[in-house]
Formats: sequence, structure tokens, C-alpha cells
Amino acid sequence: MIQRLYDWMVRQAVSPYAIWVLAGVSFLESSVFPIPPDVLMIPMILARPAKAWLIALVCLLASVAGALLGYFIGAVLFDTVGLPVLELYGKTGYFDEFATRYNEWGAWAVLIAGITPFPFKVITILSGSTGLSLPVFIAASIIARGVRFYLVAALLRWFGPPVRDFIERRLGLMFILFFVILIGGFYLVRFL
Repeated sequence: MIQRLYDWMVRQAVSPYAIWVLAGVSFLESSVFPIPPDVLMIPMILARPAKAWLIALVCLLASVAGALLGYFIGAVLFDTVGLPVLELYGKTGYFDEFATRYNEWGAWAVLIAGITPFPFKVITILSGSTGLSLPVFIAASIIARGVRFYLVAALLRWFGPPVRDFIERRLGLMFILFFVILIGGFYLVRFL
């Protein structure tokens, strides 16, 4: 099953609509979607290494646009849903204190979450709900996502065939590792 999914993704990576699908996944992943664009980006670059920089650019632009949607969700839904709940439990003061602390270090949170496997959507929504400076948020998002996607593109462009061989020989292990990281990220969000 895993091998068929991988083969299907490699075929999609060379389809005429692959770049649009990648843009959609990158956009949604920054605000609501749980699966990172790397799942499509990697086979796309392996299939067409000469387009690595274009693929990274599409991921970057779509991801930052999706991050703005996440920020908007946090800003708008917090006022309509989150704040009344905090008021009901008498915790608005606590949130104000948390928001102040978060905004002092928010750029670092965006940078770390944007580069690592940590679910970026959590940080985008949290940044909107705490009112993190929008220019700071955008700059940190561009830097973090740029580093992440261009680093992946560079590694695959320069070391593509060995990486592809490694992935194909250890596909089951790679699949398990991916989901362990994904679930670990959700666990950290829930319990930290």
C-alpha cells in the first residue's frame, strides 16, 4: 500500500497540474491542513530536479499566503469564540498575560515552527489570536518557510538520486518516521 501511494505521488509530481496541487497543499497546510507539502514537494523535485527552485518558491509563496489565512482565523475567531469562553471562566487576565509573553518571543516561535516539523498552523492561528505584529509575523514566516523549502530543494537537487534510492529502499521506515514526527508535533501542541 505504501509503495503504491509513493508511486502515485511520483506520477502526480510530473502531471501538468502538480504545481497547482502543491500550491494548494502548501496554502492549506499553513492554516488548517495536517499534512505538510513535503509529501508532494519531494517527489516533484526528484522527478524534475531542474525545477527545484521554482517548486520551493511556489511552496514558500503559497505557505506564507496560507499563514496569513491562519493569522486571520486566529484574529477573527478569537474575538467571536475564544474571548467569550475565557470571560465565562474568568481567564481573560491570564490570556492577556500569555499574549504579552508570546508577543515578546513570537517571532522566534514563528521561525522555529516554520522550519521544524511542528504544526505551523498552530503558530499562525496563535499569532493572530495574540495580536502578534503582522509585519513581524510575515517577515518571520518568509524567513522560516524560505529556509525550510529551499533547504529541502537544495538537498534534493544536489543529492537527488541517492536520496531517491534511500527513500525507495526504506519507504516503510520513512512513512513511519513521517507519522511519528507528525503525531509528536500534535502531542507537543496539546500538552505543552
